[in-house]
Amino acid sequence: MIPRFLPEGPALLVKSSIAVLVIADIHLGVESSLDSAGWHLKSSSKSRLERILTCIELTNPDLLVILGDLKHSVPRITWQEHTELPEFLDAIRREVDLRLLPGNHDPGIERYMEQEEIQNKTGVIIDGIGYLHGHTYPSPDLAGHLIVTGHHHPVIHLYDEVGCSLRGNPAYLLSEVDEEQLRMDSADSSTRLLFMPAFYEYAGGIDIRTIPESGISPLSRSIRIETAEVFLQDGTYIDTLGSLRSDPYYRSSA
Repeated sequence: MIPRFLPEGPALLVKSSIAVLVIADIHLGVESSLDSAGWHLKSSSKSRLERILTCIELTNPDLLVILGDLKHSVPRITWQEHTELPEFLDAIRREVDLRLLPGNHDPGIERYMEQEEIQNKTGVIIDGIGYLHGHTYPSPDLAGHLIVTGHHHPVIHLYDEVGCSLRGNPAYLLSEVDEEQLRMDSADSSTRLLFMPAFYEYAGGIDIRTIPESGISPLSRSIRIETAEVFLQDGTYIDTLGSLRSDPYYRSSA
């Protein structure tokens, strides 16, 4: 299985016996939260929906998997989310079946989803691949599989000669894991993680070099640094994580 990276998303197409389109961290309704903090932005939900529909049109998938944080506000549902979610989801349903792995921003999302669309937050295996949002320990059933996860918003920063970050680009991190850190038994095949960048265009993120020390999830602590590999959102291979962390211009905040 060789995934197809879609920079139009960022999104991922995983194709085996069925074609699964994967996106993570849409954060629908984030503008309401920004507004309450003094940042007044028009809703970009329509443009995010158009990007999703473009990815669907490009790939003709059998299934769309959303890796959590479909909405943004916690713990309540805002008026923006309440009014935008039904139309947003119906537009997707007209094109493809969907499944949601609930994230930490998704309390209350059940009222907008069909029962069969919501999966267990600790993960599910679909066509041989594991999927989860990434804020919890994964189900032991996912051991020995490739696990595609969201939540971490990985980006890769470029640094100048004095160690200042110039810009960040959405990135993927592929890593073998320490199963003990994830409370998993060893499997015949190695367990691997593929961290996906956020679909929300202004999500920002965590410098991919610092994810192992970030403490953002049990998954982050399980990364095998020296063999982990970094890719841009179009699938361009960058380097191993260990090599990037040894860059003399990079300064860890840990």
